[in-house]
Amino acid sequence: MTVGLLRTLAVRAWTELEYLRLCVGSGVVGIDTPATLLSAGGALLKYGVLPAILNLSASRYGDRTAVIDELGALSYRELDDRSNRLANQWRVRGLRGGEGVAILARNHRGVLDAVFAAAKCGTRIILLNTDFSGPQLQAVARREGVDLLVYDEEYESILGSLSPRRGAYRAWSDTREASDLESLIAAGSPDAPPAPGTNSTIVLLTSGTTGTPKGAPRPEPRSLEPLGAILSRVPFRTREVIECPAPLFHTLGFAMAILAVGFGSTLVVRRRFDAARVLESLAEHRVTTLIAVPMMLARLTELDSSAFARKDLSALRIVFVAGAQLGADLCRRATAIFGPVVYNLYGSTEIAYATVATPRDLAAEPGCVGKPVLGAVVKILDDAGRELPRGETGRIFVGNAVQFQGYTGGGDKERVRGLVSSGDVGHFDFAGRLFIEGRDDDMIVSGGENVFPDEVEELLNSHSAIREAAVIGVPDDAFGARLKAFVVTDEDAQLTEDEVKSHVRANLARYKVPREVVFLAELPRNPTGKVLKRVLQGF
Repeated sequence: MTVGLLRTLAVRAWTELEYLRLCVGSGVVGIDTPATLLSAGGALLKYGVLPAILNLSASRYGDRTAVIDELGALSYRELDDRSNRLANQWRVRGLRGGEGVAILARNHRGVLDAVFAAAKCGTRIILLNTDFSGPQLQAVARREGVDLLVYDEEYESILGSLSPRRGAYRAWSDTREASDLESLIAAGSPDAPPAPGTNSTIVLLTSGTTGTPKGAPRPEPRSLEPLGAILSRVPFRTREVIECPAPLFHTLGFAMAILAVGFGSTLVVRRRFDAARVLESLAEHRVTTLIAVPMMLARLTELDSSAFARKDLSALRIVFVAGAQLGADLCRRATAIFGPVVYNLYGSTEIAYATVATPRDLAAEPGCVGKPVLGAVVKILDDAGRELPRGETGRIFVGNAVQFQGYTGGGDKERVRGLVSSGDVGHFDFAGRLFIEGRDDDMIVSGGENVFPDEVEELLNSHSAIREAAVIGVPDDAFGARLKAFVVTDEDAQLTEDEVKSHVRANLARYKVPREVVFLAELPRNPTGKVLKRVLQGF
């Protein structure tokens, strides 16, 4: 055995011990009864990680509230029982391990029922975007292989000819007394389902901002790394209250919902995001952690100051943000309102997690995305794959234990020495904090100068009269390409195209001034708040 290999093994062992220490400190790893450990271990061997997480929490926390939605509250014991009943009903209807269970639903208990039941059946769990059109749904269903569908009633109109062989079941109904899932659960056996013979897998879909969303499966973790990595930068604790308006079909919402279950926390969800209702809920439920995408956080900061009057938010100690660029201006506004509790995760569906900016990082540099989490490798590479020093801009590559395994329909992200391209460009500052400068495919060359639209967007979004802005590159006969800005002003603001250009000209280089400004009532976004720039290309 070589010295290099011994060193690698020693580092790996130390890292795993550090993950364990972090998990113990959070309370998620502790002293349990032999019966609890045997039950969870049996569930792990029989079904895999997801059912084992629920089994352990049901044994540990029993009657503690697991989820609160618009129908009320469910305990951990009830959540485990419901998924047993549903899994048994699906098994009777022919569902088998390895088949595809797709979920097209908003945030409510039915998503958790379906996910854990499908996991106990050893299936591929496909989380569908609730913003899909009919053709998108049909295309994704064909590509991913959907054998059973769980859907909310409001999406019946886009199902078309989709008729999975194991059935389609309503998870939420506005016109009927009970959903299909509730009826199945009421009729199902509470006994543990038979072993499926295979562990479930999760297929998350990319955001689809540039085209049809792609399936991005990732391996079941064989280490404490996914949890320990986040805990190395974010102080999550067991038995807290987590408000999650972020969509559960999205990587952020799904991962945090599973974390909440594993931590024995109470997960508060509702089907539609409403900033005023979320603010009320933060106070009503004494929420300790808010999970949001930047667009949601922005809407909260835009509420009138009277909305915050007499709201006790003293329990809130983590505002966990991911899914899109937070930006320095929004970071400052959120911190001014909620205090130094903002944590900004940088990752994606493909790379999972890379860095987290803590409140201390954001106080120093509100525009950064922080430092790598424990165990993640983040490198800045040039076009030849050479690592660049701090301060120099290049392409971002990431390595960790749960990065995706390639797209289900074929294709992959570029990989260099085991690291996966994030698709972004950026740089590390001399304190080791990462800054994102834009998408590597968004860069344009205008008059011989390299321009990233994100820098101009950040400046426009800081303007006192601008509610939100987006910038894209479009072809130009004289310069090769030029910037085009789309601006949404505040309700009572008066702003002209020349004033927008002058603002950019006063703060950035001349070649970064948009040559055209279009005013819109709102920017086109997907449910996770990302701007659909492919739609803007048509304006």
